[in-house]
Amino acid sequence: MRIAVIGGDGIGPEVTAEALKVLAAVTPDLQTTAFDLGASRWSRTGELLPDSALEDIRGHDAILLGAIGDPSVPSGILERGLLLRLRFALDHHVNLRPVRLMPGVVGPLNGNPAIDMIVVREGTEGPYTGNGGVMRGGTPHEIATEVSVNTAFGVRRVVRDAFERAQTRPRRHLTMVHKTNVLTHAGSLWSR
Repeated sequence: MRIAVIGGDGIGPEVTAEALKVLAAVTPDLQTTAFDLGASRWSRTGELLPDSALEDIRGHDAILLGAIGDPSVPSGILERGLLLRLRFALDHHVNLRPVRLMPGVVGPLNGNPAIDMIVVREGTEGPYTGNGGVMRGGTPHEIATEVSVNTAFGVRRVVRDAFERAQTRPRRHLTMVHKTNVLTHAGSLWSR
């Protein structure tokens, strides 16, 4: 297995280093390539994701990404130029967020073993398309819009992925969360 490693910023390099130790222990044929991408690269060079790095990343089976973001970089630069560019270029349409309460974790949900779920989010449509703009910028009458763009194709493939994942889980249960009551047009695609 070939993994592209993007340690990134903040705690990212630390957590990816530990994750690589675990992966190396369970995957003897693991091959990794480290990519210097994130705030420090942008600060040094002004580059976010060079085409050559993107092409190299395409040759890998997976990406291990630590964290991206730094207060020294204006908001949106790293997110759009690195994270969203990777998502769109690699068609990373499913955004997985596993949630599990681990034994020994102290908090208000202690003792609840039922907290074991996977949140499946759409990662290349909706608000991520960048469809919006500003009118009358800098005036008291400034108007800003962000349009959520959803396609039947995009919705189907994420819903299909979520159903397939649910079928492999012990509870075989799927819950869809959407604001269909107020986002009626986009919501109807999801609820159908």
